[in-house]
Amino acid sequence: MELLLIVVVLAAVVVVVMRSQATKAGNTQRSLDDAKADARQAIERLGGQVFNLVGSDTASKQALADASERYTAAGSQIEQANSPAQARLAKQTALEGLYYIRAARTAMGMDPGPEVPSIDGQQAAGRVTEDREVEFEGRQVAASPNPSSRTPNYYPGGRVAGRPVPAGWYSEPWWKPALVAGAWGLGSMFLFSAMFSGMAGVPYDAQAFESGAGDGSDAGGDGGDAGGDDMGGDAGGGDDFGGMDDGGGGFDMGGMDFDF
Repeated sequence: MELLLIVVVLAAVVVVVMRSQATKAGNTQRSLDDAKADARQAIERLGGQVFNLVGSDTASKQALADASERYTAAGSQIEQANSPAQARLAKQTALEGLYYIRAARTAMGMDPGPEVPSIDGQQAAGRVTEDREVEFEGRQVAASPNPSSRTPNYYPGGRVAGRPVPAGWYSEPWWKPALVAGAWGLGSMFLFSAMFSGMAGVPYDAQAFESGAGDGSDAGGDGGDAGGDDMGGDAGGGDDFGGMDDGGGGFDMGGMDFDF
């Protein structure tokens, strides 16, 4: 009789454990499905713009090329995603692409279209609020709040390799070596200081830039480092989907030398 009772109790425990595991698995799958569906909405929205817009000048063509690259990357990320965090990374990539779409439309004198949700790190990184041109390593590097033939390279703002890059238009993608290599060159602090010192829209000084101060403390409450950072970083410690290149010419990843 006692043996039968033990068997019954063990069977009941097994049933409870199995049901609990099934419920947990079901909840996890639902969370993943919801996150994927949310990401795919942004990816589809980006794709519709990428395939329907044609750039009319250097700035819009470059922005559309960057948007297309984000579309391809987001599609790859969502196909590989096996956790909600990884699906969210794909959405962040697509949202960044949508910022490039807005930039391209602005450069062509079009209505930029609907607002896009903030990407991680964007608000904390700040934005270019005035025209600046500085000499750095024997060349002139310019920044502007507006597109022009002098500043055709757009960045939507965010963190690259743990450091802030303000949203704006630039004469060259000076953040690109860090985006690809995952680390900044020795001269990056001096360029940041020369370019943004005293600029109203940029809440960082050179020392804060160098130390990576404010990492993950987006003023919009997003936190994290998935949006404006190298979009191939880990999502919550998950798998690495591979870094993203902004397109364009070559460069020396060991320093800040560009060859565009």
